[in-house]
Amino acid sequence: MTEIDLSGDWDLDPSHTRIGFSARHAMVTTVRGSFNDVDGHFHADLEDMTKSTAVVRLKTASVDTRNDQRDEHLRSADFFDAERWPEIVFESTNIEELGERAYSVSGNLTIRDITRPIVVPLELMGVQTDAYGNVRAGFEGSRRVNRRDFGLEWNVALDAGGVLVSEKISLEFEISAIKRQDGEEQQGD
Repeated sequence: MTEIDLSGDWDLDPSHTRIGFSARHAMVTTVRGSFNDVDGHFHADLEDMTKSTAVVRLKTASVDTRNDQRDEHLRSADFFDAERWPEIVFESTNIEELGERAYSVSGNLTIRDITRPIVVPLELMGVQTDAYGNVRAGFEGSRRVNRRDFGLEWNVALDAGGVLVSEKISLEFEISAIKRQDGEEQQGD
C-alpha cells in the first residue's frame, strides 16, 4: 500500500462526520446527541507541526438527540440559546503528534459567549483514496468537559438525590476529512 501524505489542506465531510455528545440523564441512563450542521477545515504540516491549524463550527440549531421536545429545550436559552449564539466554534492553538496515529489538538472552544481552552486527543483511523478519487482521512476521539464551564447551567434536582442532567458531558468526534487538490480554494473560514 502506498503511504499517503497527510500534509496539506483538508475539509471536513459533513455527511460522514459526527460531532456529538453524551450525558447522564436522571442518574440512570445516557442520552446521546450530535450536531447535524458541521463545517470545518484543517491544515496539516507534518514537517513543522507548529504550522498546523484547525477550525470547526457547529450550528447549535442543528442539535439532534432524536427527541423533538428535548432538542427544542437544548436550543432554548436554558442551554445553547441558538437564537443568540448560533454557532459553537473550536479554533486550534496547537497541534502535536504524540505518537504514530495519535495527535493532541489544543484550542479554544466557544459555546454561547464563553470561550475556554481544551485539549482533544485524536487517533488517525486511516487514510485512503475513495471511489471518487478523493483522498480521505478518518479521525476519532473523545473528551469530557463540564458543561457549567460554558454557561450551560440548567438542571433539576431529583427527589431521590442527584440531578436530571449530568454536569460532565462527553464530547465525541468521528471525523472524515477530504484533502484539497492543489489550487482548491478553502471553503468557509
